[in-house]
Amino acid sequence: MRVITFGELMLRLQPEGYLRFVQTDNLEATFGGAEANVAVSLANFGDDVAFVTKLPKHEIGQAAVNSLRKFGVDTSYVVRGGDRVGVYYCEKGASQRPSKVIYDRAGSAIATAKAYEFDWEKIFENVEWFHFTGITPALSDELAKITLEAVKSAKDKGITVSCDLNFRKKLWTSEKACEVMSEICKYVDLLIANEEDAKDVFGIEAENTDIESGTLNRDGYVSVAKQLTEKFGFKAVAITLRESINANDNNWSGMLYVGGNAFFSKKYAIHIVDRVGGGDSFGAGLIHSMLSGAYAQDAIEFAVAASCLKHSIEGDYNLVSEQEVKALAKGSGSGRVQR
Repeated sequence: MRVITFGELMLRLQPEGYLRFVQTDNLEATFGGAEANVAVSLANFGDDVAFVTKLPKHEIGQAAVNSLRKFGVDTSYVVRGGDRVGVYYCEKGASQRPSKVIYDRAGSAIATAKAYEFDWEKIFENVEWFHFTGITPALSDELAKITLEAVKSAKDKGITVSCDLNFRKKLWTSEKACEVMSEICKYVDLLIANEEDAKDVFGIEAENTDIESGTLNRDGYVSVAKQLTEKFGFKAVAITLRESINANDNNWSGMLYVGGNAFFSKKYAIHIVDRVGGGDSFGAGLIHSMLSGAYAQDAIEFAVAASCLKHSIEGDYNLVSEQEVKALAKGSGSGRVQR
């Protein structure tokens, strides 16, 4: 079953290890971006997936395309043009020092894309699932229009649509996000969010929860999912639950709300190698499970196990197999050497 994801692929630059920006003389270069991360995860699970974006024709743009191709992601619908690849700088936090991200993406190829460059009728041929995040329509008014056109086209074809809210305050205001996403979400089947997204975008928050202290209230999140479902008619709402002890250690779990029932995963105590892409790996795990027809409890367990493993991997991409995720979901989390 074929999946399409749509968004921006960026160049990621970061100091080695836990060095700060002002300390380093060298920056490691990789590629990543929310929807591209989902595509790579799905490809590693064995799914037929294509990523749609716009990238320059020059060598850096080609390197970005190649970073997807080597994992089996179809890049045949990538539009080539524009002047630059968006960049983000990532400084990894440690202990009580948080990670930092600095964006340099203004004027990137995808941010200057035009609606006529994407033939959704052709892109959506024989497609079962379409995924995007709230980052994409935040990049420009034109991309908000393009995303709305995409979801409308997907729904006309009976394609399941998923959206990870992924609110980024450095890209747009809560008011603008609410205005744009309220229209787009009318066409979404599965909404994915974290502790903050529903509050920042739609003003819906869990009661008795303090995201800074890591105190979570399960009933509050069930209420959030219920309110979102009633507001937009989603078929399902998934929420990642992160209890942040410090920059290196978190408790990680998730909830899937479907059919008026809430399904909670087991909780993992994770020691973080790289948390960027954690939410994207969760989304990919959920999409893969739901496409496979998994029961709701199994779907949320797979998604959380997949994202748990992503926290142990450097870079944006979650480089794990379906078998590795299933093994963890079934309880194989000791980290013993496999021989």
